Amino acid sequence: MKQLPDTIRLAYIMAVILLITFVIFIVLIVVLYNKRQLFFIQQQQLKEAEHQNQLLQKELEKQKVLEQERERISHDMHDDLGAGISALKLQAEFLKQKAEDDDLQNDIDELLETSEQMNISMREMLWSLNSGNDTLGSFVDYAILYTGNFLKKTKIRVYSECEDIIAEAPISTEMRRNLFLCLKEAVNNVYKHSHADTLKLSFSQKENKFSMKISDNGNGIPDGQKEGNGLRNMKRRMNELSGECIIISENAGICLVFNITL
Repeated sequence: MKQLPDTIRLAYIMAVILLITFVIFIVLIVVLYNKRQLFFIQQQQLKEAEHQNQLLQKELEKQKVLEQERERISHDMHDDLGAGISALKLQAEFLKQKAEDDDLQNDIDELLETSEQMNISMREMLWSLNSGNDTLGSFVDYAILYTGNFLKKTKIRVYSECEDIIAEAPISTEMRRNLFLCLKEAVNNVYKHSHADTLKLSFSQKENKFSMKISDNGNGIPDGQKEGNGLRNMKRRMNELSGECIIISENAGICLVFNITL
């Protein structure tokens, strides 16, 4: 009977040791499992990162090829089409000097005007194709230059202002092209319909928000007049850019506001 307590004590100690061993074993299993799961997750993340990197590399290569193609087309247009237009103008001017008939001279003047318009259109396309112009500063500078050249032979005086423009901020070719076409349409409308003598270009940027305003002091939009194709096209282009085109009627003239997220 005296041995019984010792036996119980020994059994109790062995049970505790087995229990501790079992707990340690379970803990080791859990730790090893967690390490294995963590290793597996890290491997998956590395594979995903490698896959994303490969996709990015392919996209960059594709963009590089597109830019090279744009540059090639730009150079070909400048060399071939530009030379052809220049030769056409030279021939027309030579014929005008020799022509004595007034009607023929008028026809030649129209030919010279057409060739000049073709030359302007070609320069616009070259600017649009040049990937070096995919910055906000380049767009603003060209917009001001284009407007000044377009209206230089008219009575309309052009003013411009810029607020917080980050010249190096990138802008996509599509966004740059659509914004320019909106500007072109708006300036043409001012020239044709507004009877204004002042046009103001305002450009502003706040973080990744860009705003272009074109305002004049003309006769505005008459009450009840339906929206023309020009305004509809400008709104459509801005919708395609997930932006907005706002028409503000003022006491004298109108203000067109184009807002986009870069």
